[in-house]
Amino acid sequence: MRPVQFAFEETQLDTIADVEGRIAVFVPAEGNLDQGARRINRLTRGAIEKLREQKGTDIAAGTHIALAFPAGLKAEAVDVVVLPRRCSVEDARKAGAALGKARNGSELTVLAGTHPKAAQIVFGIAMRDYGFDGHKTAETKDDARAVRMMVSKPDDVEAAAAPLLAVAEGTFFTRDLVNEPANVLTTTEFADRLVALKDLGVEVEVLNEAALKDLGMGALLSVGEGSESPSKVVVMQWNGGEKDAAPLALVGKGVVFDTGGISLKPAAGMEDMTMDMGGAGVVAGAMKALALRKAKANVVGLVGLVENMPSGRATRPGDVVTSMKGDTIEVINTDAEGRLVLCDVMHYAQDRFKPAGMIDLATLTGAIIIGLGHDNAGVFSNDDTLCNAFLKAAGAEGEGAWRMPLGSGYAKQLKSRIADVKNVGGRPAGSITAAEFLQRFVQDGTPWIHLDIAGVASVKSETALAPAGATGWGVSALSRLVADHFEE
Repeated sequence: MRPVQFAFEETQLDTIADVEGRIAVFVPAEGNLDQGARRINRLTRGAIEKLREQKGTDIAAGTHIALAFPAGLKAEAVDVVVLPRRCSVEDARKAGAALGKARNGSELTVLAGTHPKAAQIVFGIAMRDYGFDGHKTAETKDDARAVRMMVSKPDDVEAAAAPLLAVAEGTFFTRDLVNEPANVLTTTEFADRLVALKDLGVEVEVLNEAALKDLGMGALLSVGEGSESPSKVVVMQWNGGEKDAAPLALVGKGVVFDTGGISLKPAAGMEDMTMDMGGAGVVAGAMKALALRKAKANVVGLVGLVENMPSGRATRPGDVVTSMKGDTIEVINTDAEGRLVLCDVMHYAQDRFKPAGMIDLATLTGAIIIGLGHDNAGVFSNDDTLCNAFLKAAGAEGEGAWRMPLGSGYAKQLKSRIADVKNVGGRPAGSITAAEFLQRFVQDGTPWIHLDIAGVASVKSETALAPAGATGWGVSALSRLVADHFEE
């Protein structure tokens, strides 16, 4: 799904009475109304002022109130959103999101006038105006896929909104991938959708199982042994920076469905494991966003695409596999498969690209949900500078992230009697020992971040900028990190 399209026009107050669909205005809880709100107030015989008097002055920014079938207008509704001129980016996006949710397929004209955060309002509308209904057969309301933004300087607002809308489109790509059922989004279909990024200037290469065997990716390949779907690694390169500058590497776990393998998961809730490719989904969305906004940076995205299924060929608990790095791994639990995928792709990324930094993303552990819930991703890092830069970017974009510890004491839990390392370290500190496993495959001198996004990739209730389901968490933060620290 693509974000709703926007038309940026100069404000024409004389036409407002004849506008059809929905009209949106922004009003402060107290104080003067802007031109658009004053015109709506006059046409509706003081409805805006009456509404403010009724609600009081302590109403929160971003609050949305709909006036249905307003007198004096052809519009079906007036959407009144409380938003002062001097507001935060978060409040402006929240205000836009309220309109994106309320639009429901109707035409929408937004009277943003001279509001200084008009571009952020656009972003909020775009991000919340999302639905994943391609598999529904019921008739849906015809969707007017355009929003008119009436502003005082349309060219300026359109220019400011363009990179934000690129991020929104990348986020939608991630949401669509994460929401897609596993019988549709097979490893092959996933790879094909990434190959389509070539149309945006991304260099895309798909490594098949034969190539992965030649590279020695025994850990990754062990995960997909029980599946009919072939394991793949997809490499996406965006070269928008200096020719020889080392890239930032983004690595994603792409388990298109996770039964747990021989360590079979309980049936209850297993349907949610269609989202276990969420890390790869975020990497894909970030690469699309960077390409759409023509980022002046070199970024390489690598995703390991596998399916974890039980069969006569499947890896067993107690098996020993050999990673691309050469370390042997005793597989204690086949449901701890994501780290086996990531460790080989991370090693390959460093070996081939010598990145300036590396960030891996994965729906890796249920333990991170126990620790942080659904408001924050777990952040693990060996480099304070890169980590703090990411945390700042995530904070600026309103994407929750919390740094977690690492340490040799946790790594000791992974000692194996018969191999170099075990793939799990027991229940205590499960998300930390998973990160410690991955750190084993980070080369000296490589700044690295591990993002455990199990709690934020897909949620059961709506968030500020997304309906229930896939959130696209991370696309905005990664795009901001690249813009702030890796672009020329």
